[in-house]
Amino acid sequence: MYLYGASGHAKVILEILESNNIPLEALFDDNDSIKALFDYPVLPAEEVKGPLIISIGSNRIRQKIAASLNLEFETAIHPSAIISDRAKIGEGTVIMQGTIIQTCAEIGKHCIINTGASVDHECVIEDFVHLSPHTTLCGNVKVGEGSWIGAGTVIIPRVEIGKWCVIGAGSVVTKNIPDGVLAAGNRCKIIKSIS
Repeated sequence: MYLYGASGHAKVILEILESNNIPLEALFDDNDSIKALFDYPVLPAEEVKGPLIISIGSNRIRQKIAASLNLEFETAIHPSAIISDRAKIGEGTVIMQGTIIQTCAEIGKHCIINTGASVDHECVIEDFVHLSPHTTLCGNVKVGEGSWIGAGTVIIPRVEIGKWCVIGAGSVVTKNIPDGVLAAGNRCKIIKSIS
C-alpha cells in the first residue's frame, strides 16, 4: 500500500493502516524536501505506483490527482468505525475513528469521512466529498460531488447539498443548498457563490 501526499492527513491515514496491520511501503509527494514521514520513506511524486490512497485533504486536489492516475485505489477504514454491511464504500475513501455509517448509505470514491461523523440510512455521498469531524447526516441526505461539510454540522432528513459547496462548521442545514455556494449558520443560509 502507498499514500500520495505526506501531510497531516497522511499521518491519520497511516495510523489507520497500522491499526489494521496493513503494511505501508512508502508515500509520494511533489515536495522534494520531504524525505520521510514518521519512519516511512517519502518518494518523488513522479515515481507514484499503487495500490494507493490519495492522502490529501483538498477535495479539488484529490479529484485532479485521481483523474491523472491509472492505478488501483484502496480504502482505509479504522477498526473503531461502525459500518452497515448494506452500506457501499467507494474506492480511495478514508473512514476515520468513531464514524458510524448506517444501512443502505452510499459513500462515493475518494471521500473523507472524518472522526466521529454519523451518516444515517440511505444517505448518498458523491465522489470527493469531505465530511468533517462530528458531522451528522440524518436519513436520506444527499451531498453532491466535491462538497465540504464543516465540523459539527447537522443536516436534517432528505436535505440535498449541491456539488462543490462549502458548509460552515456548526451549521444546521434544514433546506436544500444549490451547487457551488458557501453557506453557514443555524439555520444555514447561503453567504455567496464560490467557483
